[in-house]
Amino acid sequence: MSDMSKDLKADLLRKIPSVSDLLGEAPVARWLRRHPRALVTDCLRAAADELRQAILNDTAGHCGSAHVTGEAVLARAEAILADRTTPQLRGAINATGIILHTGLGRAIWPEGVVDSMVEELKGYVTLAVDRSSGLRSDRDGRVEGILQELTGAEAATVVNNNAAATLLVLAALAAGREVIVSRGQLIEIGGSFRLPEVMAASTAQLVEVGTTNRTHLRDYAAAITDRTAMLMRVHPSNFRVVGFTAEVALSELAELAHSRGLIVLDDLGAGALVDLEQFGLPHEPTARESLTAGADVVIFSADKLIGASQGGIILGRADLIEPIRRHPLARAMRADKTCLMALERTAMLFRDPVTLPQTHPTYRMLTTPLEKLQARAAALVKAIGKAAPKASATVGEGTAYLGSGSLPMHALPSRVVAVTAPGVPAEELARRLRMDKSAVFARVENQALVLDVRTLTDDQVAPVAEAIGRAAP
Repeated sequence: MSDMSKDLKADLLRKIPSVSDLLGEAPVARWLRRHPRALVTDCLRAAADELRQAILNDTAGHCGSAHVTGEAVLARAEAILADRTTPQLRGAINATGIILHTGLGRAIWPEGVVDSMVEELKGYVTLAVDRSSGLRSDRDGRVEGILQELTGAEAATVVNNNAAATLLVLAALAAGREVIVSRGQLIEIGGSFRLPEVMAASTAQLVEVGTTNRTHLRDYAAAITDRTAMLMRVHPSNFRVVGFTAEVALSELAELAHSRGLIVLDDLGAGALVDLEQFGLPHEPTARESLTAGADVVIFSADKLIGASQGGIILGRADLIEPIRRHPLARAMRADKTCLMALERTAMLFRDPVTLPQTHPTYRMLTTPLEKLQARAAALVKAIGKAAPKASATVGEGTAYLGSGSLPMHALPSRVVAVTAPGVPAEELARRLRMDKSAVFARVENQALVLDVRTLTDDQVAPVAEAIGRAAP
């Protein structure tokens, strides 16, 4: 670098307005009427620092006097301020074809559930109080009734997710004792949740039996000792072992356990409350079926096949649920008022499974016929043609999935719209859509942006097309 270039950079650096001078500008005065002075000052300082670094890093002479102005710093500061004052957890449009998209919050709450909660959440709620006596009560008592009704359980409690449910049940009922599990069920799910590690955290001792693909009743029987507390079954909700396989029916496992005075814990994972076969889907064991087969405690997620808030549901014998509810860990894992309100109201929809496709977004997406998807895709292509005339959009066949470790082997035939835009690579187009005010999430396949309409609604066709118009003008 020459001395002249050093002098030029030094001159440019001296031209950057001071924060104190910028605070006196008219636009800043408007910002200060809406935002704290400390926040505005920090954004001005950040904008000035960005310009300073741009000058120092410039080796090609791109940063000249025209770029080093108060207006330039204010423009950047305004963008930083807008970003910092806009909630980062916000609405998005899911065009990925993954119905329970973990990154996008899994299940969409039913509109009727949300509408019924909005006004009530503006004030106090009957979270942990008995209305009759006025005394404090268990907070999960509000949802216990509907869970008992739908599953036939003697008692129920709720924690903040199914991993917490697993840890809590093991800690409350098997701490320091042995829990027997088939090797083929030692699962790992998203976020590096591994059953052996959770079991170790609970202080229960894992006893593995059988092999990866075949476990027999005799394997469990041979492993039982006087230190055994529980036989655990883990439903493979996020994978399948196929081919030369064998597993023990839950009813047989329960008969063996009860003959030895042991507890049976059944982890259903996704947690079906109704028979999915009525919707043309593979059968998933329901909580009622599990209890009927002899499970003493059943655990599963609230935000997968139930499609409510994040939560872990624990059902079973009343004499076992009580120590679980009273365990010290239960308070650390308890669900909040929003979770419990959403769960109770969503669970009520399952009283009438026939109407679920009309009242519940998850079941609507699962059951939308291909004819309707074809029409939606055609409407999207037409809308894109108007919003982004230079882009190319075509309808094609696609495959959607339930997602979040639910029905992993079941592919849902779908319809997709493939979009290409001249001069904009597919990955960049996808990024622009994610950053758009509508926050549209899609897939990239074969150098094209792919929008799966199974996870869209008819009302979202126009916003998606308009977002593409802004991303690919």
